[in-house]
Amino acid sequence: MVISKNKKVLIIILFFVSGIIRNSIAQEFTASVDRTTVGQYDRFQIYFTFNGPDINSVKDFRPPSFPGFKVLSGPNQSTSMQIINGKVSSSLTFIYILQPSNVGNFAIGPASVEFSGKTYRTNTLSINVEKGTLQQQQQSTGGYTDEELAKNVFIVAEANKNRVYLGEQLTVTYKLYTKLNISSPQITKLPQYQGFWAVEVDPTQTISFDIGMYKGERYRVATIKRVALFPTKTGQLSVTPFELNIPIVVKKRKTGNDVFDEFFNDSFFGRTETVEYQAKSNTLKVEVDQLPSTGVPSSFTGAVGNFNFKTEIDKNNVVTNESITLRLTLSGSGNIQLLKAPEPQLPAGVEKYDPKVYDNVNKGAVVSGQKIVEYLLVPRMPGEKEIPSMEFSFFNPSTKKYITINSPAYKINIVKGTGQYEPTAGNFSKEDVRLLSEDIRFIETSDISLERKQEISFIKPWFWLSLFLPVVALLAAFGYRKRQDKLYGNIKLLKYQKAEKAARQRLKISKRALDENKIAEFYSELSQALFGYLEDKLGIQKSEFTLEGALEKLSERKIENDLLDRVKTITEKCEFVRFAPQGETSSSAMEIYNNAVKLIIDVDSALERKR
Repeated sequence: MVISKNKKVLIIILFFVSGIIRNSIAQEFTASVDRTTVGQYDRFQIYFTFNGPDINSVKDFRPPSFPGFKVLSGPNQSTSMQIINGKVSSSLTFIYILQPSNVGNFAIGPASVEFSGKTYRTNTLSINVEKGTLQQQQQSTGGYTDEELAKNVFIVAEANKNRVYLGEQLTVTYKLYTKLNISSPQITKLPQYQGFWAVEVDPTQTISFDIGMYKGERYRVATIKRVALFPTKTGQLSVTPFELNIPIVVKKRKTGNDVFDEFFNDSFFGRTETVEYQAKSNTLKVEVDQLPSTGVPSSFTGAVGNFNFKTEIDKNNVVTNESITLRLTLSGSGNIQLLKAPEPQLPAGVEKYDPKVYDNVNKGAVVSGQKIVEYLLVPRMPGEKEIPSMEFSFFNPSTKKYITINSPAYKINIVKGTGQYEPTAGNFSKEDVRLLSEDIRFIETSDISLERKQEISFIKPWFWLSLFLPVVALLAAFGYRKRQDKLYGNIKLLKYQKAEKAARQRLKISKRALDENKIAEFYSELSQALFGYLEDKLGIQKSEFTLEGALEKLSERKIENDLLDRVKTITEKCEFVRFAPQGETSSSAMEIYNNAVKLIIDVDSALERKR
């Protein structure tokens, strides 16, 4: 069959027109719900559906904020594809399960996606929430009451002792008990340790369940967190609850008298659904006793535990200006990081430099380790010198006694170095006498003719400069020293000034762990960097630090809500990863590292602007 030229042109035009029409109507992004009127305790689903020829090009999905609702699940993705008369159509749906948190009329704003460089947005949805009943509440949890869920899934906080001395370690263990099938829990609120110095013990990487008994009943039990606490206050202290949001897989109960419903609810079909349950641990009360006031050694500085103390020097015979290393080692069980080593008293003629301190902490069931303090000593005068004995005292809660350990005294023989000028009291060397003779000049006794100089002598500018420059330098040095004394006398101000520097050091350690692919260690160091920065910058004691308290202080200083949300998101991410570290990759860890660095810079800038 021969097609005329006009028909060919018409076919081509129809082909392009149909393509344009198809492309213009092919892409759409809509929002829908399974019902627009729900009860206060109902669970309902919301769908964001993109229809188009190529759903693989859809990217950057941004959900709305869901004001007035709790997100129980989502976003869950669903895709479908159809071929009808050779035409391909596909859809991508983002599904959320929501539950109202209040009664009233609420609007759910538009979601958006990117497709072929263009942004598509859904319509706004209106949801009417009516006051619910107890029956609706039971239906929202799969027909199970909160009492039934609480009996089968709960968290227990246990302390190895409920009465301790000030500074004595107690260990709190959080265990999750369940008789039901559960999915990965998510932290909703971490416990607060007001009045304690907290050290996390053996951080849990994964949740592993064993069979255990609780009050005579058999459960599957897993240890989800263990922390060592060292009280810094006396009296009755409280440890607030640990809260988890736990998805529970339950069997769907019969909701009516329908014979088909009864048939399909038979155990053979295994119809189940997932409900969200908020589990909360018990509040712990701890009595903290003051340390005994009798028999307290003069060298006691608050160390509580069981420790050893030893000292050593690397040499006993030296020449002047040769360095000596004095090493002090504190080891044992207790809060190693808070120990204060005794300071050596040195004889005249021996200089001492600031020490280097190394902490090696074993975060096991009983916190232990060692603290090493190294001093660099430089003798300047020859002779026989003695480094006196040092004394370290601690309180042992097991024996309820103070214990004092004395180090040995060290004798050092210092000889004069060759080629050095070292005058000593009471005698002079030949070199001293020679220099003294050269310093004597005889008086001229011959006739001297003097004549008056006629020109006026002007004082040169350099004279005034040499006169006032030392005064200016002295005033500047005095002002600098006064500022340093004020800074070091005010610990909070000192920590404030050095907060960013300390955070940078911690961030370097976390980056090193990331480079070595130690993901868990990376998040631990990153968390310490963020918390340490906030502690120093906001003047919060480590033992009293909580994320909520830090956010409250930032809010009091008029920090923007967006910055507060970033602080909360990043710090909680570092804590959450302990429950699902296997899902973390180096790329995602690198992203949160960059976000943390930028966060510290932004917070620092915001705080400086508000000062």
